[in-house]
Amino acid sequence: MTTVRRSPVSTADATMLLDEYFDARRSGHPGGGYVTSTPLPENFEPPTGEFVILYDGVLPLGCGGVRALSPDRFEIKHLYVRPETRGRGLGRLLVGELEQIAASLGAHDVVLDTHASLDAANGLYRSCGYTEIDAYNANPNATTWFTKRLTTASSHG
Repeated sequence: MTTVRRSPVSTADATMLLDEYFDARRSGHPGGGYVTSTPLPENFEPPTGEFVILYDGVLPLGCGGVRALSPDRFEIKHLYVRPETRGRGLGRLLVGELEQIAASLGAHDVVLDTHASLDAANGLYRSCGYTEIDAYNANPNATTWFTKRLTTASSHG
């Protein structure tokens, strides 16, 4: 059974998944030169953020985090699904969970950045309703930036 659990970014499972993520990004980054930005635990703790791990039973399958850039704008970071589990909708599941967490923490908008060479990631974000925007940060690994306006219960009233 696949479940998403909130987890400190410093746990053994989070560290293992983030190490895999950073290794994959370093080895696959066009032209090399990927700059690793290890997440600061305090950025991924309520009320300014959360980190989640996706499990199949006790086996960690993927992870991701959301952190506040301002009281109503949050950023998705370090979205990763293990290669052997891709194509099963797990990335979409993680994005949805992170959007719900961001909304529960007060976000009206979610942003993220990625690299143009990551076709699957770019496709996922577009299919989840994200639209391309101008750069909102100076991430040296990013070439593409996205945003999505969140729909919350209070916005329907």
